[in-house]
Amino acid sequence: MTTRRSFLAGAGLLAAAGTVNRAALAALPEPVIQTSAATAAPLTPPNGRPYDPVVTLNGWTAPWRMRNGVKEFHLVAEPVEREIAPGMVARLWGYNGQSPGPTIEVVEGDRVRIFVTNRLPEHTTIHWHGQRLPNGMDGVGGLNQPQIPPGKTFVYEFIARRPGTFMYHPHADEMVQMAMGMMGFWVTHPREAHPHIARVDRDFCFLLNAYDIEPGSYVPKINTMLDFNLWTWNSRAFPGIDSLNVRKGDRVRVRIGNLTMTNHPIHIHGHEFEVTGTDGGPTRPESRWPEVTTDVAVGQMRQIEFIADEEGDWAMHCHKSHHTMNAMGHDVPTMIGVDHRGLVEGIQKLVPDYMLMGERGMADMGEMEMPLPDNTLPMMTGQGPFGAVEMGGMFTVLKVRREQKRGDYRDPGWFRHPKGTVAYEWTGAALPEPARGDAAGASSMPRTAGGPPVEMAVRKPTGHQGH
Repeated sequence: MTTRRSFLAGAGLLAAAGTVNRAALAALPEPVIQTSAATAAPLTPPNGRPYDPVVTLNGWTAPWRMRNGVKEFHLVAEPVEREIAPGMVARLWGYNGQSPGPTIEVVEGDRVRIFVTNRLPEHTTIHWHGQRLPNGMDGVGGLNQPQIPPGKTFVYEFIARRPGTFMYHPHADEMVQMAMGMMGFWVTHPREAHPHIARVDRDFCFLLNAYDIEPGSYVPKINTMLDFNLWTWNSRAFPGIDSLNVRKGDRVRVRIGNLTMTNHPIHIHGHEFEVTGTDGGPTRPESRWPEVTTDVAVGQMRQIEFIADEEGDWAMHCHKSHHTMNAMGHDVPTMIGVDHRGLVEGIQKLVPDYMLMGERGMADMGEMEMPLPDNTLPMMTGQGPFGAVEMGGMFTVLKVRREQKRGDYRDPGWFRHPKGTVAYEWTGAALPEPARGDAAGASSMPRTAGGPPVEMAVRKPTGHQGH
């Protein structure tokens, strides 16, 4: 639910460009707070230059106020609660009630003024990742500006000089504040027709982020470097990530920003796409080529576009397999091939809740109703029309439908496959045995006949010097 609440500031207002007087303080735009994790409808611009709005996956766009020709926003840095997926809530830091914060949408040439109020227990700043702006507005605490102390409000003001896909995040105590979820998306739309930016029917955006939250706890471990256990899009993990719902024939744009500690190869089934933009702006048409997977490195943005011309429910996910699993997937030993016969009953006498895991692979875990610690997620979960999807983390579905209306982003439900278009069990005549290769060691290292036995002398270490 979206609500408005007033912010009562202290005696003075510090600004990156100078002190703001009491009259300006009283004129602050009201911060808009969002607590729902659902995907909000696109925000049609009520004033200012027109543009085609984006849809933030499991997020929303920040409203603004026009004041003397300046587009004014108000961001509040504060502790928040975010539902990672049904059954799990994380206590994070974010903006305006959510992590990530709201998407900021402006138009090339807009003068933008952003009020940033700090309700965190420590100082902060905001860096406008990828923007061209005055050096004193770049948001690196200590280098470009003083830190924003708790309880204070700073002002950033600059002109959105080039169209593109950007991010915002702190440049103060960054390891902690980024690990706690402080980040957001920024889109600058072109002011007029651009030779390298096409009009699209659907424009989605989301950030890649990751957390290390132990099962049963709520707060991320901020010192984790690589071994994260929740890989998320906009701080949501499957099955909590909404589907991308489009009309057949739509030209679709997806903007992806990566603020994790590793790269992510993002893969879409059923369609080819082109990378039409990066952090630096739109790519020239002659530099593009068709792909089905694009790697998004740390701190990078990738903008991909395709024609949704194949109906169905198409998977969209990170292609690192461990990034499509949730927290319970870590530290589980590999038990494939281990014979547990006769052991389970004995163990259960000592540990009544003991369950056999992984003897034949981990697929059984997707359907197993095993007890979980409080506030965590199964490592593989989700139900589709044919059974368990066995996914988690960075996974969702692109739903392409002929009957989807223009501008309608509602979930159309599961795809109804035409007769004869679903894989099925073969029940006909027995198939011949498949041919198997037996040319082991062929090619550059052909197998040779064994030679005579070789005699070897083995000396075992004694642990004593000189022996």
